[in-house]
Amino acid sequence: MVRGRARAGVIAGVVGLAFWFLRGGPKLPPGATAIIERVSRSDVAHVVDGETGYADSEGVRIWYESIAAEGSEKGVVLLNVSMGGDSLFWPPGFLRGLTCAGYRVIRFDQRGTGASDWLPDWSRKQPYSLLDMAADAVAVLDAQQVAKAHVIGLSLGGFVAQEIAIGYPDRVASLTLMSTAADPTDKSLPGMRIGPMLRAGLMGLPLLRYRLLGGEKNLVRERVAKMISVNGAGGVDIEELAELVLYDLRYRRGINLRAIVQHQVAVTITRSRYALLGGIRAPTLVVHGTADTFIPIEHAHKLVDLIPAAKGLWLDGVDHHQFPYPDMPTVTRAIVSHLDSAPDS
Repeated sequence: MVRGRARAGVIAGVVGLAFWFLRGGPKLPPGATAIIERVSRSDVAHVVDGETGYADSEGVRIWYESIAAEGSEKGVVLLNVSMGGDSLFWPPGFLRGLTCAGYRVIRFDQRGTGASDWLPDWSRKQPYSLLDMAADAVAVLDAQQVAKAHVIGLSLGGFVAQEIAIGYPDRVASLTLMSTAADPTDKSLPGMRIGPMLRAGLMGLPLLRYRLLGGEKNLVRERVAKMISVNGAGGVDIEELAELVLYDLRYRRGINLRAIVQHQVAVTITRSRYALLGGIRAPTLVVHGTADTFIPIEHAHKLVDLIPAAKGLWLDGVDHHQFPYPDMPTVTRAIVSHLDSAPDS
């Protein structure tokens, strides 16, 4: 009888786990399926409609897109994206906010991602560093014949943006650092909070059912549900997100998981920037969420303390992975104001 009860308990557990995997996790909001169906039947080539090309960075091809400003051009913005991400990560609304304010926007695929070289010969014995990734960004500016740009970096892209400002100060009109740090390994500051990240990861496991089912629409559903689980239904433009995912599937090679490892190694082998931040002369805006569990806000406070011309914009209750930020229009306006006020703007 004991064995029978144990067997029944195991069966019930397996059934419950299967039900959770098949039906659990973040849900798509009403109307999302219809939007995804409609977008899936359309041509999404317009997702990239700027001037595109490749920059050569010491033999590594870096893909970029230059998006023209609306009206008279005030300056050029160079966007540096987060770990493992490519240029399609940037929300279209954010790009429009910058171009409508009069700024030409250059976004590019980091090495190992998107249409840039994926570096199949990479190894831990012959890695690249954040200094190499900063050189990639400058190579893009060279390819576009841009003498000076407003440099914006998110998370890992913020590490790279700092290296650009340190190593190429004459190329930086202003600096905007979002959800980032100067030394993420600093033991004197709070580190990554594992608990919330593990809970978020477990909550997202049922979304793997979409990947297992396969097909374009299921992969779009997975991405939309994942974004909604982080930002809420009101923080996600389902149509624009569906177009981005479909463009990546139809015209590119998808996500290169090896790039995440490569970028992590690049972070670990690159120096701390604490002693170098005092040399940054570009006006700097540091944007950070107060509830960031990946890079706690104390790291942002340290950036403001060490960069001479820095000021902070703190986003109440916002976590690291909530990008676009919940109130992205307000953040975009603050960034535009920062760009407008730069002496070289």
